[in-house]
Amino acid sequence: MTLRELVSNVDAERFAANGLFQQLRATPPEYGYNRKIAVKRKKKGISVTNVHVGSLGDILTFPIDVEEGLELTEEQLLDAILNEMTSHGVDEAEQADFWNEMTNLQKAKILR
Repeated sequence: MTLRELVSNVDAERFAANGLFQQLRATPPEYGYNRKIAVKRKKKGISVTNVHVGSLGDILTFPIDVEEGLELTEEQLLDAILNEMTSHGVDEAEQADFWNEMTNLQKAKILR
């Protein structure tokens, strides 16, 4: 399953107050890469990697690879991914600025 599919599968009302979730729903998927969003167990919770490289449209196309034996509902999985994407507490204005820069194709090419 890709992040785009996960965003489409969950109950949108549960995430209605999350600005990043709303932005993910509105962003068209782009080309993507051969990267995967890796979700693994760690001592004090869950580790999510590969959600900070590429434009938002690219990240939507990444398949999600959940560690074998790690059982999460789709909502829990999306919560973990959104938490990692927001850098654990960066405020919404900073998030919006960051994603606006990343979804600007001219600037995204420079950042990559």
